[in-house]
Amino acid sequence: MKLILSSLLKSNFLKSVILSITFLCPGIICAQNTSTFNQPVFNHAALCAKNLNKTAAFYSNVLELQRIHHPFNDTLHVWFKIGEGLALHVIQGECPDTVHNIGIHLCFSVPHLDLFMKHLDALNVKYGNWNGEPKKVQQRPDGVHQIYLQDPDGFWIEVNDAK
Repeated sequence: MKLILSSLLKSNFLKSVILSITFLCPGIICAQNTSTFNQPVFNHAALCAKNLNKTAAFYSNVLELQRIHHPFNDTLHVWFKIGEGLALHVIQGECPDTVHNIGIHLCFSVPHLDLFMKHLDALNVKYGNWNGEPKKVQQRPDGVHQIYLQDPDGFWIEVNDAK
């Protein structure tokens, strides 16, 4: 029961973070399904990629997200599983040149942030704290440790050890 509750909390946290992001950033698109009570339920986030292969490789290799089937059967879309029933859609497009604000970000949790940082170091991926200090960890008031990095298109990603 404790494991189920923990999974639900993580899932709801991820849903609320992504839902907040999709309404704040024009570069991220959100589509929703409705529940039986006609209440919106988060379904996916979509990011524009200038170079789909490069961006898809980042999400596959750096974040180690699992690719999932998409219905388009083309070379313009790659979908990733980001939670139970949740997906990240990466779409090849004419993305506007935008400097992304760190306050608008996707967030993923890992069990061991130190091991994830070693993974990033092995791949030579830059990361740091909220202020941009390289390889520095940020600690929230609730004790959660977090780092920030950017995907090839400049979208910010937080990775933390929230339990």
